[in-house]
Amino acid sequence: MSRFTIPMNIADNGWFNGQGMALFSREPALKARAFHQQLPGYQPTPLYAMNAFAKALGVSQVWVKDESRRFGLNAFKMLGGAYAIARLYCQKYQIDINNFSFEQCRNSPREKMTFATTTDGNHGRGVAWAAKELGQHAVIYMPKGSSQERVDHITRLGAECIVTDMNYDDTVRLTERTATEHGWEVVQDTAWEGYTEIPTWIMQGYATLAVEAAEQMPVAPTHVFLQAGVGAMAAGVLGYLVDVYGAEKLHSVIVEPDRADCLYRSGRSGTITPVGGDMNTIMAGLACGEPNPLGWPLLRNCAHQFISCDDRVAALGMRVLGNPLQGDTPVISGESGAVTMGVLAAVMFHPQKQDLMQQLGLDESSRILLISTEGDTDVQHYREVVWEGKHSISGCNNQEHQHG
Repeated sequence: MSRFTIPMNIADNGWFNGQGMALFSREPALKARAFHQQLPGYQPTPLYAMNAFAKALGVSQVWVKDESRRFGLNAFKMLGGAYAIARLYCQKYQIDINNFSFEQCRNSPREKMTFATTTDGNHGRGVAWAAKELGQHAVIYMPKGSSQERVDHITRLGAECIVTDMNYDDTVRLTERTATEHGWEVVQDTAWEGYTEIPTWIMQGYATLAVEAAEQMPVAPTHVFLQAGVGAMAAGVLGYLVDVYGAEKLHSVIVEPDRADCLYRSGRSGTITPVGGDMNTIMAGLACGEPNPLGWPLLRNCAHQFISCDDRVAALGMRVLGNPLQGDTPVISGESGAVTMGVLAAVMFHPQKQDLMQQLGLDESSRILLISTEGDTDVQHYREVVWEGKHSISGCNNQEHQHG
């Protein structure tokens, strides 16, 4: 087997205390899941057991939850956007969320609402979908460098889409100012002073995938690797999992691109530490420089480690998932979706594999949960990586080559 090193920094969390949060726990997660279950076309996304990969890595089990199969939208994000928009609509018009119906509200004579958000692609697509299903308007802002394909996914759902000349975090601020001027409702998965209720609903909506995964796994996981941008999905999902399994018993690892590793830096410092600049990473959905202040306390308390990694880790994960060992199920996973599998593959091929396994608490009894959060949301780039070898390991430090 080849041996090579892809740049990847692992920081132990010295602030871990295992304290969960009631906002992101079992009860609100089950409430969100009940909402999703009543949506037409709802079904749990599949969880695949990657037995051959697990054996090659030297662990008991690796499970991959495939969120590309979520409502035909190729990503998990609609779980949060749809839930928040429904909660917002019900709050405004005094409707019981348990009696909510997209169809009934779409045909209502009530005044139309406009929902605005900033997105790297998947969240905006989910907001646009929910607005369309509800018969409302959506205005979606995207940071500079956003691909035309991701823009097209949003506009096809009837939303207005505006690509700015700013990075993600500055675009969020632009969205908030513009929405205030026009009286629009902001549906953003990060929070700031005076804006916490809607992002809380979004994060609770994300937990549906964790509820499903817990039902699908035949035994409890020992590890979960979660990718993070602002940390909304990571905190929403981890909050449910630690409530069910216990933070001490579930070794959780947060993974980010090294060009947007605000949580990695925050984990090292113990306080929110933003990252500025362009954050030019292939992991568009994770290119966020400011942690969500709602989710940060839970990640600080319950994550065991933070990883900051090179783009080639994500590219490796895309290729491994799309072209698995014999007997494992192929998974089409995009740049942000595949990075956690990329971490495990990078460990497997590393010259100091055993040292990394020990650092991550991995051994032959480990059972690892991964979330492939998106499919090929940018098909052209997916093909460039998986077919053409873009962001290949050829530029890495190849320590040795041996057959085995």
